[in-house]
Amino acid sequence: MKKQLAFDSSKKVFSIITMVIGIAVFAAQLITRENFFAVVCIGYCCIVSALILLSLIIKKKVYLHMLLGYAFPLAALFIFHVVWGADAGFGAFSSVRAGWSSVEHTLASGSGNFFTRLGGNILLTLPIFISLAGLILSVKKLKKSDAAKKIVSAFFSVLLVASSVLHILTMNMRTVPQTQRLWDGHDDYLKGVDKNTTGKPNVLFVLMDDLGWGDISLNGAIYETPNIDSIGENGLNFDNFYSSYSVCSPARFAALTGRYPYRGYADNVIYPTISCVSPFAQTRIFNSVEMINNVDGLLGDEITIAEIMKAAGYSTGCFGKWHLGDYGEYLPTNQGFDYFYGSHHVNDMKPYYHVCEEGGEYTIVHGADEMKDQRKNSKYIHDEISAWITEKAENNEPFFAYYTTPWPHAPISVGDEFAGETGMGTYADCVTEFDYYLGELFNTMEQLGVLEDTIIVFTSDNGPALEGSTGLLRGGKYLAYEGGQKVPFAIRWDNNPGLWNNGETRENSATLVDMFPTLVDLCGITGNGGEKAYLPTDRALDGVSMMPLLTGDEVIHTAENPILHMKRRQVKAIQYTVPTAEVLAKESYSEYDYDVLKENENITFKYFKNVQNDNSAFFDKYRKNWLHILTDDIGENYNRTTVYPEISAEMNDKLNSIQADFEANPRGIK
Repeated sequence: MKKQLAFDSSKKVFSIITMVIGIAVFAAQLITRENFFAVVCIGYCCIVSALILLSLIIKKKVYLHMLLGYAFPLAALFIFHVVWGADAGFGAFSSVRAGWSSVEHTLASGSGNFFTRLGGNILLTLPIFISLAGLILSVKKLKKSDAAKKIVSAFFSVLLVASSVLHILTMNMRTVPQTQRLWDGHDDYLKGVDKNTTGKPNVLFVLMDDLGWGDISLNGAIYETPNIDSIGENGLNFDNFYSSYSVCSPARFAALTGRYPYRGYADNVIYPTISCVSPFAQTRIFNSVEMINNVDGLLGDEITIAEIMKAAGYSTGCFGKWHLGDYGEYLPTNQGFDYFYGSHHVNDMKPYYHVCEEGGEYTIVHGADEMKDQRKNSKYIHDEISAWITEKAENNEPFFAYYTTPWPHAPISVGDEFAGETGMGTYADCVTEFDYYLGELFNTMEQLGVLEDTIIVFTSDNGPALEGSTGLLRGGKYLAYEGGQKVPFAIRWDNNPGLWNNGETRENSATLVDMFPTLVDLCGITGNGGEKAYLPTDRALDGVSMMPLLTGDEVIHTAENPILHMKRRQVKAIQYTVPTAEVLAKESYSEYDYDVLKENENITFKYFKNVQNDNSAFFDKYRKNWLHILTDDIGENYNRTTVYPEISAEMNDKLNSIQADFEANPRGIK
């Protein structure tokens, strides 16, 4: 006799196990309130929905406890997003297009309350509710002899699987960060900044994307970058400047805050949280996996250099690539910038489009999918920053312009008039095009009479990825080796008050977190009615002012303040400079007469505790307890731990101590 479809509420072992796991997932979600467990919840729902379908096909039964195993994580997901959601709750369920304005689509772009989140999540979960109800009713209410029962129950079971998968693409992954906030210190500090721009210089901070140390002709590139070179030739060029991370988003966090990205849980690539419903919408899930504490970008309670400049009376603008969040507190104009033109995202992710943004509201300018054709990016961004600086100069408004070109990050594009310019391919053509527009911007600033009194900083967020030159350095993007974090750096200020002699080179090291205190110093930002070098005191600043280095090539990164090379919340390496006399003062090394000790007043050491080999043929090998002397070995070719074991041990202890401090007080609260 054929089995009839039935609803089974008996205590079958497997279905009970399914329910117990579902309850455990439910508890984990609501106790931790982490987006990571939201991914676990919906993933488990997909698995259980498939088991329900298989049970229907093989056993001709729908098990009550298996349904409960599905219902518990679904309920946790729903409660979590309604109670702790960061916006109205419509997830990826929106359609963006040219002219799309966030202020006109508040329920999709971030504005809302408990009730809009409730409504939004009900709508997003409705296909699942319908599928579950249809499955239960078809199995329980339709007559056993009715052939339609099999068809209808199978339909709703398949629909449950499909709607579970659909929910991954549409559910709201935006939620409130679960971390101690620093709003009081943030607000108090900015209130204390003196609003005084009299006699203060403008600032143009140029940040390239994935440009290698050897990708400008000032550092030996085999194509010409005359306008980039002019910054160092008319100012200072640095031989040893480092990004503070080897990938994009964390490096940008460091540049704007003067803090290592560990401090804000932003120590990996930040992905889009929005998209139309598409197979690419699942990139929203990556933040939940890569980040922790539900952080989707640069936390609003971090103090950015843009906020300081704005508080001091500067007009502030950001042009190009943001890559530090795409909604709410993470938006650039909620982080101290008066105006933003560019993309919230990176040019190899969906969605990718340019926006104009003011006051936390933005409009999509050219269309919702600019990934297909990026040939005009350089011109678009140049036209915007040039027009903005022109307006500020004509109105005698001091400005802070953060020029964050998306180039030469892959996929690389170049304007038609520059294609084939170098004969070296699209990468070199792209950099050459940017250099051209940078020269045009300098010409505009000179005509406006503001070039000479503008501090111009040029650098890159990390080393090259698929193309580009690191010079003689080991590794590249994503790696803690020199090629991943050692980047070009030049600074120019024609009207500087005798701080340096133009055209000189600085040998000693600095890093991107140093820009925050350095710009405060150079711009003479004061607080509380005249307090000089006015910096936040409620949180740790990892950067130090570069003034001694700018004025006299003095060492600023010693054992007390090393340069860190980090990856995924781990300190992979530290480096600092020590006097050679201090090395020779150690009894073990007092008789050493190596050339590096005889020929240099200071020695720069870099220590790796445990880092993956950069040679893909030996991807399973790790360099452990490796000590390099960068002074005579910029390629990190030789492990000197056996020669300097005491220094290696000291640096290992220092690294472990720093890691422990980060873990004990990740936000650096004082």
